[in-house]
Amino acid sequence: MAQDLDRLLAEGLAQMGVAADAGQRERLLVFLQLLRKWNRVYNLTSITDPADMVRLHLLDSLAVLPHLKGWRVLDVGTGAGLPGIPLALLAGEKDFTLLDGNSKKTRFVQQAIIELGLRNARVVHARIERFADPEGFDVILARAFASLPVIVEHTRRLLAPGGVILAQKGKWAEQDSPTPFAVESVPLKIPGVDAERHLLSVTLPG
Repeated sequence: MAQDLDRLLAEGLAQMGVAADAGQRERLLVFLQLLRKWNRVYNLTSITDPADMVRLHLLDSLAVLPHLKGWRVLDVGTGAGLPGIPLALLAGEKDFTLLDGNSKKTRFVQQAIIELGLRNARVVHARIERFADPEGFDVILARAFASLPVIVEHTRRLLAPGGVILAQKGKWAEQDSPTPFAVESVPLKIPGVDAERHLLSVTLPG
């Protein structure tokens, strides 16, 4: 099973053009093991089939990696650490803050950070409305967090100059999520996943 999952992960990453060595893939799969273990008690995800977890948790999260700019990254509504933990495992040069208002989920994320030895990630238990950061973030990520206007409304104050908001969505039409700011939609192809996926990039004016 472990070899099959590693092969599935390696092939998927190769198709997306995302580089990961054997050690990085091993840590990604250890993260899934932790998630499955904690999920028995904490109900962190409805996806429990290991192959589906590789596709829908790891590959879906890591599809964003080529689009990350700058150094400081905020993952809003990180839930079970997605996409923040997989991204932090492969982007060791960046600094990740994983934010969620659910204490059960942040306890899991904190434990995962410890067990994976992640030194470039920290978890914050707080609602986005009450979270403040004096430095600002180069990238703010939102995966299944809220509608695009709500994401922009709650996170724009946290952007550093020149920063960007990246929202992962399924089917998306601009008229369904109006925002006064320019939105670039980039289709994401997740190997083994037929569902439509888009990465919405919002850059605020100077």
